[in-house]
Amino acid sequence: MGSLYLLDTSVFSQPIRPEPVPSCQTRWRRHGDDRLAVPAMAIAELEYGLFLRNSEKLWEAYRKILKGRLQTLEFGTRAASVFGEMKARQRQLGKPVDDFDLAIAAVAVSHDLIVATLNLRHFKLIAGLKWEDWSKS
Repeated sequence: MGSLYLLDTSVFSQPIRPEPVPSCQTRWRRHGDDRLAVPAMAIAELEYGLFLRNSEKLWEAYRKILKGRLQTLEFGTRAASVFGEMKARQRQLGKPVDDFDLAIAAVAVSHDLIVATLNLRHFKLIAGLKWEDWSKS
């Protein structure tokens, strides 16, 4: 079976967090790795944080637990077009959304996936995006 969920950075990073959100961990296990994907932007955002923290312990956990674990979806031509439309719409509405979150949303829409997130603040603003709050069971 193909992917159903696209994990945003807040969900993708859970396995290496000191105190992961239990409901998020449960949902990940319930769906299984083969039904999940990660956008390249979430990897960039996570690795950016790892570089800033400069913790070999966190890098080791990332390499052991997350790196290469899930199918990675790139930000391609279709996602770029969706991104442009979304960014314009958000600006016209006066409800800007962070570019990383818009790019993740664009990848999800272009692949007809549901964004799994703990970051409702931005994703709930994006029209046409399917998302689920994984902070709840």
